Amino acid sequence: MTDPADFGGGGGGDGRGGAGGGAPPHPADVSVTLVDGYVDEPAHFGVPPYVSTYPRFTAGALVDAGVPEGNVTYHTIDELREDRRKWRDVADADLLIYLGGMTVPGKYVGGTPAEPDEVRELAWTAEGTSLMGGPIRFGVGEENAGGTDTERRDLDFDFVAKGDVEAAAHDLVENGLEGFGDRVRDNEELDRWAAKGAFVIEQHPNHPDYLICELETSRGCAYRCSFCTEPLYGNPAFRAVESVVKEVERLYERGARHFRLGRQADILAFGGDGESPNPDALRRLYGGIREVAPDLGTLHLDNMNPITIARWPEESRECIRIIAEHNTAGDTAAFGLESADPVVQEENNLNVSADECFEAVRIVNEEAGWRPGEDPSAAPTHGESAANRLPKLLPGINLLHGLKGEREETFERNKRFLRRVYDEGLMLRRINIRQVMAFAGTEMSDTGAQIAKDHKKLFKRYKREVREEIDRPMLERVAPPGTVLPDVHLEYHRDGRTFGRQLGTYPLLVAIPGERELGTTVDVAVVDHGYRSVTGVPYPLDLNRATMDELTAIPGLGKRRAGDIIVNRPYESPEEIGSGVDLSKFAVARSAESAD
Repeated sequence: MTDPADFGGGGGGDGRGGAGGGAPPHPADVSVTLVDGYVDEPAHFGVPPYVSTYPRFTAGALVDAGVPEGNVTYHTIDELREDRRKWRDVADADLLIYLGGMTVPGKYVGGTPAEPDEVRELAWTAEGTSLMGGPIRFGVGEENAGGTDTERRDLDFDFVAKGDVEAAAHDLVENGLEGFGDRVRDNEELDRWAAKGAFVIEQHPNHPDYLICELETSRGCAYRCSFCTEPLYGNPAFRAVESVVKEVERLYERGARHFRLGRQADILAFGGDGESPNPDALRRLYGGIREVAPDLGTLHLDNMNPITIARWPEESRECIRIIAEHNTAGDTAAFGLESADPVVQEENNLNVSADECFEAVRIVNEEAGWRPGEDPSAAPTHGESAANRLPKLLPGINLLHGLKGEREETFERNKRFLRRVYDEGLMLRRINIRQVMAFAGTEMSDTGAQIAKDHKKLFKRYKREVREEIDRPMLERVAPPGTVLPDVHLEYHRDGRTFGRQLGTYPLLVAIPGERELGTTVDVAVVDHGYRSVTGVPYPLDLNRATMDELTAIPGLGKRRAGDIIVNRPYESPEEIGSGVDLSKFAVARSAESAD
């Protein structure tokens, strides 16, 4: 295991730590405010509607150290932005703990990660002891974007946890807020802390309807890609099945219904030696979760290493079948191809070739590309004859630019790989294209983000070409017109439309004609496609109440026919319309009485 002191931030901030004069406070008397500034790591996500493990594990560690649940207050950074009165909880707490850090770049809809100046303001506001932790210890950039060099900063906090922030919080409380030794927590502690910290999700502003809990099965990675912070956690350390299942059970008891097994480098390696698949462990894990959370709404995953599938294809097939049997539809297995260029692969210790990754894509399509209502043993289908739900599990491809050895040919090789996947009739749920961030402790720290900066114009042109040539037709294949997306959460209005997403891994952004009530959910039928988003209408659309914009959105109708439908209402069934367009995939005529 790598010593976390090798890759942490400062251990003591500006030196004003400690509880002040007098006797150290008893843990039962300590008040704590947790501020979630959100995290985004290669194998961990915590921007709303996700909640990461950090606040939950830290809350559990505090309780384990003797702090009563009622003494722990949790706020997101967005809450503090929206209501300045909540800053009083920051000022008044005996202990302020900030949790955050972005080690991969991204764009976010459900929340906005904290910026360095905001984090520094938290430290200035806190009148008690302040502790900062999470992936922020790896470094801070000027913005959450690719092509960025980072540096370690304490941001004026009394203490920065160079090891695990939950262990630091536990020991700091036990030591009377006077200090702690940087260390990593062990699995025995995590068994207790993960379950004990479930209560904190009840304070999340999205709870319970629009909150998905990130679950850790392991951390660390057996491979050493040049750019990645995950190997800084050491070799894979797996939790016991019983520990994860118990955590899910406690979260479920607190109202959670949406879960993602996202905190691991490779879900297939769970319960094994860190590299090879373990079907029995996955069967017990997924079966156990379904047993303790029988009415869950979402069960998705994130990372799956394609090299595992390439090296152990039969065992991997069994694992993928187990996942598809227990998960919910629309799941995505992120594949870290990073580059299809062998020169870049060699110079950055990337572990999978383009051919191996292609084979892994094919296997996931064969074993899990079926849709609910289809025969899992049959070949995956796409198109209008397919069942009207998203496939159970599809691969996603991560491509990273700015790596050592990158050249103009790199961009062409990546496009050829994606074209090959499409031309072979396979499906990808997502193509993630980003530029590298350089963090201390990784090999990329030697070269920084200079290559990404030099190739910025080339990168932008290439990204646009992928979106136009691959993303849109691939999305039409994955979610053809008539595909139903249940429980789309409506988030914001723009240009006379309402936008929302399902809960899950990399959910589609859905645009619906008209301005509907935000904060509600609606089932949607897909009618059109963008590069990475879809347009949909409420499903089933009541022809006797549908608006002109909703009717016009249905493929093949057009304004004239939509107008005729409105003029001639009511209808008893869609077949009465006789428009030459099959409306049965989108609409019903509930009854003549349903018309205005």
